[in-house]
Amino acid sequence: MLRRRIILCLLVTAFCAAADQPMHFDGSAWWHYVSVLADDNMEGRQTGSPGLKRAQAFVVDQLKAAGLQPAGSSGFYQPVKFIERSINEAHSSLALVRSGKPEPLALGDDAYFSTRVDLAASVEAPLAFVGYGLSIPEKGYDDLAGQDLKGKVVVTLAGQPAEIPGALASHASSAGERWRALKAAGAIGVISIPNPANMDIPWPRMSLSRTQPSMTLADPEFDETVGEKLAITFNPEHAGKLFMGSGHTFDELLSLAKEKKPLPHFVLPVSVRARAELLKRPLECANLVARITGADPQLKNEYVVVTAHLDHLGIGEPINGDRIYNGAMDNASGSAALLDIAQSIAKSQDRPRRSMLFVWVTAEEKGLLGSRYFAAHPTVPKSSIAANVNMDMFLPIIPLKVLTVLGLDESDLGDWAREVAGRQGVPVQPDPEPQRNTFIRSDQYSFIRQGIPALHMKVGFEGADREIQQAWLHQRYHAPSDDLNQPVDKATAAKYEEIVRALALKIADHDARPEWKPGSFFRRFEQLAK
Repeated sequence: MLRRRIILCLLVTAFCAAADQPMHFDGSAWWHYVSVLADDNMEGRQTGSPGLKRAQAFVVDQLKAAGLQPAGSSGFYQPVKFIERSINEAHSSLALVRSGKPEPLALGDDAYFSTRVDLAASVEAPLAFVGYGLSIPEKGYDDLAGQDLKGKVVVTLAGQPAEIPGALASHASSAGERWRALKAAGAIGVISIPNPANMDIPWPRMSLSRTQPSMTLADPEFDETVGEKLAITFNPEHAGKLFMGSGHTFDELLSLAKEKKPLPHFVLPVSVRARAELLKRPLECANLVARITGADPQLKNEYVVVTAHLDHLGIGEPINGDRIYNGAMDNASGSAALLDIAQSIAKSQDRPRRSMLFVWVTAEEKGLLGSRYFAAHPTVPKSSIAANVNMDMFLPIIPLKVLTVLGLDESDLGDWAREVAGRQGVPVQPDPEPQRNTFIRSDQYSFIRQGIPALHMKVGFEGADREIQQAWLHQRYHAPSDDLNQPVDKATAAKYEEIVRALALKIADHDARPEWKPGSFFRRFEQLAK
């Protein structure tokens, strides 16, 4: 009975605290902005496309009307140069070579090329399975140790061992970190097998996008995959072809990965033969940057950066007759919230102590490229950036019962997020599914790699709600059906905006900047932000 009374008291306290909070949003303006940005007229907002330029012009018009100041390198714009790559499948091929005999692979059905690396025109090399392909010396874990990988293409299975913290495992799984270790070990390429248990998108939809262009930043300083001659994604349903005659089965490996156990490492009795024709062209797009100048004579020279990516996938292969990948939740929702929050703070009578930057980054779907460029070359001194709060596909499709915070345990920001969410009666949780590597798939990661405390918050899904989340991912994520004809919860969007606004203002008004936790792996990068 006493326990029930305590729980009831806590619930009443949380409810009263939430009721006392002023509400700045009701979801209406947010949905209006989503409706504009995800309209068919924007043609899916592909990086560099006329549709994205129209979306950017709309955002700039709203910023001007609200009185925000331009803070790009050219008005509100920060131009970014890219190189676009696409594969000419008609002049490309893949095969496994077993006992000297080639076994052709069907592009799209069996596997496909990743054009995020500068593929060599021709590769023939033996294969070696290296488990998760992770090298994390700080935790005494190394899938590459003791293996002769010189001149080989490695095969990896997506996942992570249980003893490695999720954020750290995701970091080690990133393209740059993984290739750094593989290159040092002598490998020349990677065949990646998605784990079916953690695939957000079914294979048929994944393979549909294989001929769509990818991009890389034109500046060579950002090329983290120099020397990687081959990158292939392999259909897990057909992955058994790779392991024939090895003494291991793919089902065996999946069973170990399901339990997050270490995987065996072994040479495969097969080689890969690849021919790839890349098509390249230069391309330019831009980040959008707006500023609210702080009121404190000293702290106004420091900045809180709030971000969301404005780009999506553009026009692609049709699904159910629809070719426009509108990206309503991914990420018109975050871009709309960013605009709504920026306008709200700009119209407030009380200016924040620190200055604030609102940044709509481009080319997130191409590998966080716009945020990578901005975090490395911000339009204000890098040392002046106190923190980043990122919004990406926060998914307001159910009532907001819990908030998932990526980066919760890495810096003071996690504690502050817990505090401001609590005022709205919303508990927070760390990433419940770190194996999906969401931590490195959103723009806050670009700031973290530059030593700037950052986090990303989104609606949490627990219990039966996870089925709703999974259904949305499998049916709408990176599909034309992520459009305006889907159910959304405007009250959830409004409460989410309240929390993000409150957190951004807390950072802006706090006497001290947020700091990395002493035990955070990412604390080592803070020197880059000075």
